[in-house]
Amino acid sequence: MVAGILVFVFGVLLMILVHELGHFVAAKRFGIKVEEFFIGFGPRLWSFRRGETEYGLKAIPVGGYVRIAGMNPFQEPPPEDRGRLFGDRPAWQRAIVLVAGAMTHFVLAFLLLAAFFWFVGVPLFGGPQVAQVQRTLDGTPSPAAEAGLRAGDVFVEVEGQPIGSYQEFKELVDGSVGREIEVVVERDGARVVLEATPVLSEVEGEPTGRLGILLTSEYVGRDRSGPIEGLGDAARGVGTFTVESFRAMGRVFGPEGLGRVAQVLFGEERTVNDPVGIVGVARVAGQAVEAGFLEAFLELFAFFNVFVGILNILPLPPLDGGHLAVLGFESVTGRRVDPRSLIPITALVAGFLVLFTIALTYLDVFSPIPNPFQ
Repeated sequence: MVAGILVFVFGVLLMILVHELGHFVAAKRFGIKVEEFFIGFGPRLWSFRRGETEYGLKAIPVGGYVRIAGMNPFQEPPPEDRGRLFGDRPAWQRAIVLVAGAMTHFVLAFLLLAAFFWFVGVPLFGGPQVAQVQRTLDGTPSPAAEAGLRAGDVFVEVEGQPIGSYQEFKELVDGSVGREIEVVVERDGARVVLEATPVLSEVEGEPTGRLGILLTSEYVGRDRSGPIEGLGDAARGVGTFTVESFRAMGRVFGPEGLGRVAQVLFGEERTVNDPVGIVGVARVAGQAVEAGFLEAFLELFAFFNVFVGILNILPLPPLDGGHLAVLGFESVTGRRVDPRSLIPITALVAGFLVLFTIALTYLDVFSPIPNPFQ
């Protein structure tokens, strides 16, 4: 698990670097002066200057920043910087600089998913496979035991219909309660025809047809996409993650989500569906690697990138989206907004995010969610 966590942490640091690099490259491209480019916050550990920009590392590696001349309302720029300040550039150039960081998250997610579809591939599973045969069911011999089903049998057909998934198998069995059906299974490379009669039983309060078996799926390999197909799959994946990110934000930051965080802070047991912070995400990523679910690790990191990208462009100061919203307001109304007037809102949003992050980090450390891969 440690290896997976370390890989995830390295990926997050790389993500931060690329995010800030997006702002940096866009600003440089439009001739805007960039004063600093640092990874981390707090005391300076190491830095060097090249040209007009200072580059370096700081002690707390939980973020990073690019200091662009003219964006600090409390700093009076020197006269020689006039003409190269952020506010001196056209609105469309400033918008690109602001959105460039968030866009890198979508690009990283896209490239990660494309690499997954090209080189790893989606796992393929055959028909439902018998993991265990129950000798009795509700006190009588089970239909599976009477029919001669064995662990390892893979269902191929039921009543002449090919079976490719658990759901197809379940629907046919549910519709055949009390009636003898013919099933074809693959056993030791040969097809075996058996007859069984599903019985009506209750599972989690729902009536269902049962044979008295536990099922799994037979792993048969991976389906890797071609060069063009992989790009399409990656684009659809980013689209799906975008929709799911908005839904997740509604759940996490809505009244129900905030109420749930308060409940677990005061002692309720956490579940796999509860919100997690960066520590919790890293833990789940490590658990995915430990369980051998490489695709889950890659999907988690891709989703994390999309989520952070969307969060970053929400129209709330001090997020990039807050600056973008101010720029849009100025462009539509022609009125200049004094950045100092936004300080109360900025402090409120920043304070909420800090407290929320501290709460989730505390829960992730002292009350982690259950392992979703067990």
